This record gives sequence, C-alpha cells and structure tokens, in this order.
Amino acid sequence: MKGQLKRIFQPFKNDLKEFDRHFKRLMSSNVRIVDAIAKYLVIHKGKQFRPALLLVSARASGEPQQATYVTAVVVELLHTATLIHDDVVDNAELRRGFPTIHKIWKSKVAILMGDYLLAKSLIAATETQNLEIMNIIATVAKRMSKGELLQFQKSRNLDITEREYFQLIADKTASLISACCELGAVTVDAPPDYRERLKDYGEYLGMAFQIKDDMLDYEGSIGVLGKPVGLDLKEKKITLPLLYAFRESPGKSRKRIIRTLKNGADKKDILEIVRFVNEYGGLEKAHLKAVEFKDRALETLEGLPRSPARDALATLAEFAITRNK
Repeated sequence: MKGQLKRIFQPFKNDLKEFDRHFKRLMSSNVRIVDAIAKYLVIHKGKQFRPALLLVSARASGEPQQATYVTAVVVELLHTATLIHDDVVDNAELRRGFPTIHKIWKSKVAILMGDYLLAKSLIAATETQNLEIMNIIATVAKRMSKGELLQFQKSRNLDITEREYFQLIADKTASLISACCELGAVTVDAPPDYRERLKDYGEYLGMAFQIKDDMLDYEGSIGVLGKPVGLDLKEKKITLPLLYAFRESPGKSRKRIIRTLKNGADKKDILEIVRFVNEYGGLEKAHLKAVEFKDRALETLEGLPRSPARDALATLAEFAITRNK
C-alpha cells in the first residue's frame, strides 16, 4: 500500500503481515504457468485495500482469529479473479500501469487463471469451517457477477438510468467492500449490532468509493490512475458524472454525446465529453452524492466502541472521496 492508505493502515501492520503469510501460502501451486502468473500478480499487487478493510473491521469489533486472516485471503483472491476477468472483457491493456494478464499470456489463459483464483477462494473459505462465511462469499460472488452483466447490457444499449447506475455499482463494487466489513465482524463473533453496522458502513463506503472512481475517469491521467483518462467512455460506460450532465443539458446535446459514444469515442471526442460534463456540473453533482454516501458511512460507525480501528474506518471514509487515485 502507498501514501495515505498506508498511513491509515499502519497501526495494523502486524495483522497485514500475518495476512501476507497466508496469502503466499494459498497462492502457491505445483503448476508452472500458475506459479508464474501468481508471481506476476504478487509483484504488481495493488493496495490490498479489501483484506486490510476486513482486518480493521475485525479489530473494530473484536480480536482477529485464524479465520480472520484466511477470510482476508479469500476476499483478495475473489477480487483478483474478478479483475482478471474484467480486463479480458474490457480488453484492457494496463492494470495499475502494468500489462494485464491477458496481454502477456493471452485471453484463454487469463480466463482460466481467473477461474482458478475463484476456485481457490471458495476452497480457502472452507478452511474456516463456517457456513455463514461461505454463504456471504457465495452471495457476494453472485452480486458481483450480476453487476458485471448489467454493466455489459447497459454499455451496449447506452440507456442506463440513475437508479440502475446505483444498483450496478452496489453489486459490482460495494457488495465486496460491504462483505469485507461484515466478514471481519463475523470472524471475531461480534455482536449482531456491530456486524450490521459494519456491513452498512461497507456498503456506503463502497458506493462513495466507486462514484469517486468514476469521477477520476474524467479528472485523472495515466500516470496517476494507471489507465488513460476517459477509459470508461472508450468502453461505452455511462457513469454518474455524465448522467448528471445529461440531466442538466439540452436534449440535442445529450443525443449528440450518445451518438458519439455509440460510434466509438476517440481522443478528441473524449475531450469534448469531458468539457460537456464540466459545463453542465456533472462532476460537482457526483461529488455531492459521494459526500452523501460518505456521511451515511460515518453515521453507522457511531454505534461502535471508540478504538484506533474505528478511527481508521472514519478516516478511510473521508479518504474515499478526497483521493486523487
């Protein structure tokens, strides 16, 4: 982890080291190509935000157990599997600034590796011998798949509504973040009220996080995000900033933008759409909605006991909407 996220999770570095030990154990295999790809994934791993969130949620409601660390690995394997599959579907060339798995080992291998990691995550979940944990993992896997399918459908038709957008990001992004927070509580046998609060906190955090991510697609650069600005537009994904700009713009302008997206937006088109979103206040309105979800996340934490972990979760909610990558 880098920068501010690293500082937020610094007090829990020992928990993260224990997670890392379990992660390396479960990533190993006796198949050469699997080990090669696994090594590449470890070298170019992300911030491991989701397992860290699970560990901090556990600390906010109890004391981490063996099952806590194993479950943290489960969510990271599941998340990595979805990223590999996403990159194949989107034909993405870069992930975190480095070539994607399918660009190095081809699409067939990438799909199989994603399937392998998904299977590993489900097998690892059985190590906990906790049916509740396995049920949460299975449910979130279903929600994420449903979100992906809805996104694919809407990117083809370019007819997504605001309600559908929120449903999409709830399933595709917030579901796993919410599950991480809930699983942290479940693995330490936290009281039902704590578990429910952490689950809701994660859902609101995930919504704010994804809205900010969609805003960054209009604000960022390849050096900051590890992907080009406007990538969502190239993939015909209509996100909240554009939806809000549509709402405020004349019908003629809206139809022109939709037509441009359907025909395939080039660099010049993307710059025009970015100007359009700024002109009609799409980014400002999306920011206000992200703040709304952040505030709801903070409210859910009020019922938890004061602790460094709760403070870290509160700081994380603020970070979700102020980050630049």
